[in-house]
Amino acid sequence: MSENPFTTFGGWFAEAQEAEPNDPNAMILATVAPDGRPSARTVLMKAWDERGFVFYTNLESRKSVELKQNPRAFLLFYWKTLHRQVRIEGEVALVADAEADAYFATRPRGSQLGAWTSAQSRPLADRESFEREYEAVETRFRDAQIPRPPFWSGWRLTPDYFEFWQDQQFRLHDRIIFAREGDGWATGRLYP
Repeated sequence: MSENPFTTFGGWFAEAQEAEPNDPNAMILATVAPDGRPSARTVLMKAWDERGFVFYTNLESRKSVELKQNPRAFLLFYWKTLHRQVRIEGEVALVADAEADAYFATRPRGSQLGAWTSAQSRPLADRESFEREYEAVETRFRDAQIPRPPFWSGWRLTPDYFEFWQDQQFRLHDRIIFAREGDGWATGRLYP
């Protein structure tokens, strides 16, 4: 285990990319509504470095509304085949427009059209309505590059806490923590 949680995460994530059959970048994102009600959902990590962990979404979605009101969140990576999980807590902020534009340009055209079409997290009358809206957006951008919608961007969680959990026999799991301390990290262990 490195003294730098990002180095440890990098090693574990590389192993997950080799071992996990589907979406090793899938992570649970937990937020809190203004009334204190927690909410969790799976999102895909699209970038990470020592600045933090990035995912993209509609800025009018439930998760974005909650993050705007309370800019703290929790991430959980669970890699079942490796018997490992990583818990990460920290503050969130929107990525720069140029970063969001660059990522949006790499998405498949259908996903770009979907970003324009979906009023994410809001009620939908029926599937047919959604498909008609998608077709209208497809017609609108038929012969054009699709720009990033102004209501779609990325969030970056900047960690101040990590917990690395490794399954062990007889539930004697290994739990290593890193907590932000000034410019560095304090480390420790937790009982399983």
